Order: sequence, then C-alpha cells, then structure tokens
Amino acid sequence: MNSEFTIAVHSLVYLANLPDNMASSEMIADNVGTHSARIRKVMSGMRRSGFVNTREGSGGGYRLTIDPNIVTLADIYRVMAQGSLIPSWCSGNPDGDCMVGSNMNSVMYGIFCTAEKKLEEHFSDITISDVLKQIHSC
Repeated sequence: MNSEFTIAVHSLVYLANLPDNMASSEMIADNVGTHSARIRKVMSGMRRSGFVNTREGSGGGYRLTIDPNIVTLADIYRVMAQGSLIPSWCSGNPDGDCMVGSNMNSVMYGIFCTAEKKLEEHFSDITISDVLKQIHSC
C-alpha cells in the first residue's frame, strides 16, 4: 500500500468536512501533515479522475466534485494504489531445478492478487462519508 492512497482519502474526507468543500493545497497539507507539493501531486490524480476540480488564483484551491455518500475507498484505491500490494520482486528462480524456488513467484503472485481483490471488496463498503462519520464519533 502506498502513502498516496492515505493522503488522497484524508484530503477528500477533509474537503467533505468543510462547509464549502474547498481548500488550498497549503490548508490540506497542514491538515494531513505533509508538504503542499506532495498534496498537489496526489490531488492531480484526484482531479484527473474527477474527484475534485481546481480554481486558480486568490481564494483558489481544490473543490470536492463527488458525492461523499457514494464514492468508496475502493474507487480511490483503484486510482491511487491498485497493484501496490503485489511486490515488484519475488524470491525464487522460475528456471531453477528446485520445486519451491521455481514456483514461488507464481504462487505468491496469485496470493497477492487474491489479497488485493479482498481488500478492494472491503474498501467498496466504505464511503468517504463513512470515514467522516467515524472521525466525528472519535
């Protein structure tokens, strides 16, 4: 899992909590606890996917364009982190003589693919509003 997913979720929940659903990258960065350049990078992906739009200039920033009651963490995961559970390297040698070493990569790939599907299923039951409700109940 990458941190961009968490930053995206945090940012969208933060925007959903604001009365006008709008904030600058500096405001979001302060709330998330990271640099505004990192927020702009993550929010660029959110903008391309239609989750937010931007307004330039004084008083500008990011505005939520989605319904927080409908958009799920799975929707955000697919944009920001899909495939991130699968490691880029796996042990073993597919051309080796050892049964374990020659099959570990394909077996682990299947395991990680199954785990990612289950994670997406779990995330599909959680909306941005659900996260905000949990925060309000803390």
